[in-house]
Amino acid sequence: MNTEYIYTMKYWVFIAVIFASCSNPIETSLSSKNELIKTVVSDIKKHEVQILYTQIDTSNTGEMVFTDYEYNVDSNQYFYPASTVKFPVALLAAEFMDVRENLHLDTPYIIGDGDNLHTVSDDIRQIFAVSDNDSYNRLYEILGRDYINNRLREKGLNNTRVAHRLSTQNADKASRSNIQFFPGYTEDVIELKNQTDSDITPITIEGTDKGKGYIEDGVFEESPMNFSKKNYFPLKEQHVLIKKLIAPEVFPAAERFDLSEESRTRLLSSMKALPRESKYTSPAYYDSYVKFFIYGDSKNPMPSNIKIYNKVGYAYGTLTETAYIVDTENDIRFILSATILVNENAIFNDDTYEYENIGIPFLAQLGREFYKQEKERRE
Repeated sequence: MNTEYIYTMKYWVFIAVIFASCSNPIETSLSSKNELIKTVVSDIKKHEVQILYTQIDTSNTGEMVFTDYEYNVDSNQYFYPASTVKFPVALLAAEFMDVRENLHLDTPYIIGDGDNLHTVSDDIRQIFAVSDNDSYNRLYEILGRDYINNRLREKGLNNTRVAHRLSTQNADKASRSNIQFFPGYTEDVIELKNQTDSDITPITIEGTDKGKGYIEDGVFEESPMNFSKKNYFPLKEQHVLIKKLIAPEVFPAAERFDLSEESRTRLLSSMKALPRESKYTSPAYYDSYVKFFIYGDSKNPMPSNIKIYNKVGYAYGTLTETAYIVDTENDIRFILSATILVNENAIFNDDTYEYENIGIPFLAQLGREFYKQEKERRE
């Protein structure tokens, strides 16, 4: 049977299912005739797509009012979160510095036996500007997985599990480096030492065995790759976390993070900053380098009226983004989170994924579809 005919039939069957149900903005976006959407929708189950979208209005008292929509969202269905885990770790690091006496975001520190001075504020800047792994790993060393996971559970993020560092050897080791903070003169050192976390317990949800094979130390293993001891940050909790950051007042006090208003503002400022606004001047770091929605498939400068407060992640063929998107000229603001798997050969860790020709274009067009609906809603 003709491949193009099969593709067309799959697409229209999916569209028929959408229109048979109660229409909502996600269904409208997925029924787009744009090829970047249709390519994924034609085999959407294979791509493990999940989408959350929130319309934002304002109450009579000036508070944000959220109206939520979702597609295929399931916190018990695993996907690899990649660098999106840097978002909660950055937030918790800011909180950690806020609540401790004599420490703040700009307190210098050194890690292990190194002599390079760092600050949490600079780590956060690099995490959101270019998704820097070393900056995340340093914050992981300060906090540790036990503190991170316990604190997230205290704030209602019960399914998130941060288990390891990123792109480094022994990423999941329990022991952590000593940290020395210098709040004033050198004799005022505050030290975190002899830090050891609990062992990693495998998570028991669906989908932790993925694909038909994987590469391990250069050797092909013909069996599914197991992700049960890796990080997990379900899409619903990514979406909730960004809500808690932009509008803490709509949540019960016990569910809010103990961030000072200054730290919250600085965190949001880092999230929306473009690489060129964060000291990254190389052409390699174009405006949408780590902003997939709306602009991810273009290297052109983003318009100044569009602000995207976000975190992306991509690894093992999975692309994910959670974002608060604001158009200051047209009074548009909404929250969008989505994840997609693009691994046609079903082999993991082989660096052969369809990021550029399927994944990022889909997320970019998805963002444009929701932006178009928001613009129509405001007219």
